[in-house]
Amino acid sequence: MTQTTTVPPTDLPAAVREYVAAHLAGDVETALRSFHADAVVVDEGHTYRGTEQIRGFLRDAGSEFTYTTELTGAERIDDEHWIAVHHLEGDFPGGVVDLRYRFTTAGGLIAELVIAP
Repeated sequence: MTQTTTVPPTDLPAAVREYVAAHLAGDVETALRSFHADAVVVDEGHTYRGTEQIRGFLRDAGSEFTYTTELTGAERIDDEHWIAVHHLEGDFPGGVVDLRYRFTTAGGLIAELVIAP
């Protein structure tokens, strides 16, 4: 069984750190550069494949709500698998949630991102 290790967010891979910073800033094109061209993102039961679908996800995700988000933790599973924990508060159903962004990296870029509580 793989052991998950808590790490400082600064220990996340560069592509993950760049994605997180750009996504929080609303910078879609910079966030998109962190992904492989054939990457997959899964969020709220929807799967987005490849550059154009992920661009749409980055542009539209959560846009119907007003919320704040804070990176509150990071975990290393192994050299290719990482988790970034985000705390969100806002006017979405429930008003508060901690989301785990599960990243798979390959070749210095994000190959897969699964977002779930």
